[in-house]
Amino acid sequence: QVQLVESGGGLVQAGDSLRLSCAASGRTFSNYAMAWFRQAPGKEREFVAGISRSNNTYYTDSVKGRCTISRDNAKNTVYLQMNSLKPEDTAVYYCAADGAPYTSVYASHRANAYAHWGQGTQVTVSS
Repeated sequence: QVQLVESGGGLVQAGDSLRLSCAASGRTFSNYAMAWFRQAPGKEREFVAGISRSNNTYYTDSVKGRCTISRDNAKNTVYLQMNSLKPEDTAVYYCAADGAPYTSVYASHRANAYAHWGQGTQVTVSS
């Protein structure tokens, strides 16, 4: 079992930047692909970014060029750097971990691939 705790959310203006952090504890962090998902009110949870165990990264089209996912295995932490924030980025952001064998090279965009989830951190972008 791995426990995940997100931090770094907040209220910002359009065009600002935020860095979200997700601290993991429990099982060996480096054994998991990690991802960020988000859920806006009235919408389904959607994939934002993922990083495999070998640091291959994946992004949804709406955040490409604005967001960067990274991991620090020594600190058991995954980050999401978000720049040029837009009001449509407003959502609760969740960190997730997937320990399947394919995660050595791949991070899934499917929420049901991830067995471990954090509680979420709110990001609100005002126009």
